[in-house]
Amino acid sequence: MPQLTNATSEDQQLLDKLRPSRIVLPVLIGLGVVGFMFWRSYKPGDLDALANAKPLWLLVMLVVLVARDAGYVYRIRYLTQKVLSWRASLDVIMLWEFSSCILPSAVGGTAVAPVLLHKEGIPLGRAVAYIMATAMLDNMYYVLMVPLVVLIGGETLYPYEALHGGLITTLRVGFILSYVFVTAYALLMVYAIFINPQAVRRLLVRLFSARVLRRFRGRAYLLGHDLVQASAELRGNGRTYWLRAALSTFFVWTARYLVIGCLIGAFIDVGWTEFWLIFGRNLTYKVILLIAITPGGAGIAEGAFPTFFGKFIGTATMTNFMVLLYRITTYYLYLVLGAVFLPRWVARIYGTKKVQEIMEA
Repeated sequence: MPQLTNATSEDQQLLDKLRPSRIVLPVLIGLGVVGFMFWRSYKPGDLDALANAKPLWLLVMLVVLVARDAGYVYRIRYLTQKVLSWRASLDVIMLWEFSSCILPSAVGGTAVAPVLLHKEGIPLGRAVAYIMATAMLDNMYYVLMVPLVVLIGGETLYPYEALHGGLITTLRVGFILSYVFVTAYALLMVYAIFINPQAVRRLLVRLFSARVLRRFRGRAYLLGHDLVQASAELRGNGRTYWLRAALSTFFVWTARYLVIGCLIGAFIDVGWTEFWLIFGRNLTYKVILLIAITPGGAGIAEGAFPTFFGKFIGTATMTNFMVLLYRITTYYLYLVLGAVFLPRWVARIYGTKKVQEIMEA
């Protein structure tokens, strides 16, 4: 009976996080912010650049978006050693993206992903290991890419044209601190998974036994336990497994960061130097999204976009149009896809009777 109770509780928590009614708040926030930005900035003639749209760049952007999602599907299928079918892999990725859009950015889809894999028939411990592997790989991409873009872009990564003095200093400090934190976390995961998970678990428990951090000790213990499990599950995989995982991670994140450049290039003449600077600024833009407390960064992502990318676009109104188009293709699209994939997945996993219940919640 305890197993049944636990399973029922797990199912209810998952379905509660994924209920479609959660779409309403981020849509209202995001569109409200964009609407206000348009109202404040619009002037006749500001959108004339739309007449010069370049279909080739729009096609490239669509190809990048599809390739990114295909890369995610490929990665999760091969990380799970093909336990997931292609259809199940697609469902998991779409619901993972959906949960990232309706949950606060600090939580993201990572809280939901292990349960999604578990519902696809993967033991929960192994599912946690696979998700931790994706987190480690994602963090390592950031750790390795930041020095490269800093070397190439230098101070131009910061929007001096929009921010001044203390704000730039705050952004720079936040960028450096986030990089240090992500690096420390990524290296900790690498050491725990591949070298000595028991030592890392003991370190976490001791560290969070300090009076200031004691209230997080339970979470630290669970993280240490998960790292030990992940190590046991993943350690024996060969070089081909990790090479494939690393290359697919590089592919999907590079594609993710290329979207804004392709979008701007579709309407504005952008040279290759500016294009790669836009790519680099994505990494500083990400710092804002990491600390966003709204679902999917709604409102915050829209509000911060002109600060980082407005100089490449021109008028404020045109920049606001780019904000809207960017969020449609990378955010609202996944709200719609999630609403399409969710009932299909619920029907496949729980049966058709459960679909009406979750859609009305």
